Amino acid sequence: MRRPARSADSFIPSHLSLPTVQEAAARCTGCDLYKQATQTVFGEGPAHASILLVGEQPGDQEDRAGHPFVGPAGKILDKALDEAGIDRRDLYVTNAVKHFKWEPQGKRRKHKKPSASEIAACRPWLEAELQVVRPRVVVCLGATAAQSVFAKAVRLGEMRSRAWATPLADTVFVTVHPSAILRHPESAQREQEYRSFVQDLRHITSHLRKAA
Repeated sequence: MRRPARSADSFIPSHLSLPTVQEAAARCTGCDLYKQATQTVFGEGPAHASILLVGEQPGDQEDRAGHPFVGPAGKILDKALDEAGIDRRDLYVTNAVKHFKWEPQGKRRKHKKPSASEIAACRPWLEAELQVVRPRVVVCLGATAAQSVFAKAVRLGEMRSRAWATPLADTVFVTVHPSAILRHPESAQREQEYRSFVQDLRHITSHLRKAA
């Protein structure tokens, strides 16, 4: 995944800490997504969390609130984390793209998938977060997050249920994005995919315990 000529690179502060990086990201114009977004939605969590979760991008509610995973997908995530025995307060949660990309659908703002160039343009922020937090495990929620971390397009079905090493992080797991669970039209499918998601999270905690 090539870094575009215009990106977040020039906005990264010389001194890296979560406060300095978050403050700098609030002023980012490294791609055009800032023009339609309400604000930058940066990552949140402990400065040295063991697990760092990466989603795709903020949604409508996240864009308005300024916090990641507070909408419907966030509620699914919180429920799954609870069932897996993981306290969200112990995690660092962020997105591959920090601005909400959308298109109008009547009165609604409909989510629109970020392009490869937009993912690449925003990647310096994720790189900075990883440098500061230095998590033991990175969890990619969905294909866009995996594309950012692996710097290439990946197939989720081929990547799930095992640990991977990347230039960004030594231990990376890939699973579905909670919003994908919500999109299943049938309740039985949603329940099955949700159960698989919880199992993925339990597998990650098991991996951490064994590696400790």
